[in-house]
Amino acid sequence: MNKITISTEVIVYTYEELPPRYKELIDAAKAQTANAYAPYSQFKVGAAALLSNNEIICGSNQENAAYPSGTCAERTTLFYANARYPQSSVCALAVAAYQSGDFLEEPISPCGACRQVILESEERFGSPIDILLYGKRNIYLIKGARALLPFCFVGETMGYTIQTEKNTAYGKNTV
Repeated sequence: MNKITISTEVIVYTYEELPPRYKELIDAAKAQTANAYAPYSQFKVGAAALLSNNEIICGSNQENAAYPSGTCAERTTLFYANARYPQSSVCALAVAAYQSGDFLEEPISPCGACRQVILESEERFGSPIDILLYGKRNIYLIKGARALLPFCFVGETMGYTIQTEKNTAYGKNTV
């Protein structure tokens, strides 16, 4: 028998310690919680993505009585960013959650489906995304989705690659 140990580095910040651009991104994610449609869970999540063209795209969770027809803030944000600016990679993604009249004390982490979508966005552009998870006490910075999803599901693990116009233009052959 062999054993594999997997570790994830998480950089922990207070809001005051963040670089100005990341403060702006956190503020945008927090503001987006007000746009969440969460009548069932009352758990409001906002996300904001900083794109390589310097645009900030925001989204929030959208619930639906016909579960699982809703979608999380992270996926809402990334799908909109990729649809609106298909040539711009995502550099950073901030996530904040609001419940019972206040933001959470500690950060929340993206669900598995969102982790996969973050990973796919990284793979699409060949560039890791800084993931900022907001909590009133601490803000976590994780360098890339692979740190959240160590046994990830990507083309290379399935034994194939998909060529897209974007990755071919940069001489890459990735999923």
